[in-house]
Amino acid sequence: MSRPTRAPGGQTDEANSQTSVMSPPRNDLDPPKTDPFTLEELRQYDGTEADRPIYVSLKGTVFDVSHKRDVYGPPTGSYRIFAGKDASKAFGLSSLKPEDAVPDWSDLEPKDKKTLDEWHAFFKKRYNVVGRITDMPEPVKQYVWPQPE
Repeated sequence: MSRPTRAPGGQTDEANSQTSVMSPPRNDLDPPKTDPFTLEELRQYDGTEADRPIYVSLKGTVFDVSHKRDVYGPPTGSYRIFAGKDASKAFGLSSLKPEDAVPDWSDLEPKDKKTLDEWHAFFKKRYNVVGRITDMPEPVKQYVWPQPE
């Protein structure tokens, strides 16, 4: 049994039915910020507190996804598994499994790394960049933009 594939365009192809669930690129994004976050600090932005933004990180880049609280927020957001985490590996695998929502993507196959890069580019066009993770796992630390001091 094959899992549904999810491409950055928001297309889901399962049994030849396609549904677009993603928003188009935005032209009102703020300039990217480089505020430092640790993975532990990022957990505070998981959507459990209504007065706090929801952040998701890919490849160490922290995105504010608050305007899509219905998608990323608990208790029923379909992508709540990513809230307050760097879930790079899960994005590369197109996975919603909790065990895949981790920041170390170094063991991904080249095709999955390409998928992760596409998701990162997708997010950069739709969500404000609010910071970067300073304590990424060693195998992927060199790929975080900008490099922590």
